[in-house]
Amino acid sequence: MNANMADAISSKPVNVAVVGLGFMGVTHLRAYLANPLARVVAVCDAVRVPVNGVLTGVSGNIKKSDDIHLGAGVKVFRQLAELLADPDVQLVDICTPTPLHPEQAIAALKSGKHVLCEKPLARTSAAAREILQAAKSAPGFLMPAMCMRFWPGWSWLKPVVAEQTYGKILAANFRRVSQMPGWSSQGTYAGGLDLGGALFDLHIHDTDFVNFLFGKPASVFSSGVTGVNHSINHVVTQYHFPNGPAVHAEGSWLLAQGFNMAYTLHCERATLDFDLARGADALRVTEFGQSPRTMPCAGLDGYGAEINYVLECVANGRPPQVVTGQDGLIALEICEAEEKSVRTSQPVKL
Repeated sequence: MNANMADAISSKPVNVAVVGLGFMGVTHLRAYLANPLARVVAVCDAVRVPVNGVLTGVSGNIKKSDDIHLGAGVKVFRQLAELLADPDVQLVDICTPTPLHPEQAIAALKSGKHVLCEKPLARTSAAAREILQAAKSAPGFLMPAMCMRFWPGWSWLKPVVAEQTYGKILAANFRRVSQMPGWSSQGTYAGGLDLGGALFDLHIHDTDFVNFLFGKPASVFSSGVTGVNHSINHVVTQYHFPNGPAVHAEGSWLLAQGFNMAYTLHCERATLDFDLARGADALRVTEFGQSPRTMPCAGLDGYGAEINYVLECVANGRPPQVVTGQDGLIALEICEAEEKSVRTSQPVKL
């Protein structure tokens, strides 16, 4: 983005409304408030709303977050239809539970708004296709919030793989493990198939990232552990790419405490290794014949970077390309194949 474009954008920020004020809604709000490209003009939640412009912090399996000061001028809605009727709102950011995404995203698109929708785009690929169909004739843009495509230490892999910086990728594995989420009620997130368990809520990040780097696999073979109402709360998947790298990923809500994400890519000339537990030293590159070196992971986190990207897209009238509605659909199609593989103990073609 050149200086003149940056000046033009900063002088006229995008008017944003956040729908759903739980853990993820609060996370997105903090990113918008820190971004000069955004002006938060409205929020919407059926239960949890700011009082005198102050939204109390969220608590759960993490330390209670600080309160958010939105200002007295922010509009507060309890009904989405009322928010969508507001001509001031340009971008609607949907952070509600997954079962609500299709109806809300379609309504927002039909009202002429741009839409950023938290992952998964829907609980099923069929419902996601309905959203994409609405987006085809809508004046606004649709972007699924697949934040790992923007995450420091992860996003750099896209050109590394495409340009074969360290040679071909021979093998890759990804790991994302967490305790059962506590920012929403345990009953909500443990409630079963409507939300999809760890497979659709957590592991989908790595499924999408595998597709981002290598394309759609020919088939998957998965094993897993089911929880309440048979939701899959632990999954290990092998993604089959004919003549391609050996790729697998693990996602879990069975961790006793905390959260971690990691990957290892074995290339022809190096091993690329990320482990969140190493903190500032998370990303290491080890080339053959050389000592391991740590690479900095500076800049915004994945939430801030994806929000900055969608704001720039809206401000410039440019449809998102880093992640599209089709990408959100493909991630669901792969996860559904993984779910079927877990339940049948058989490989599933895509």
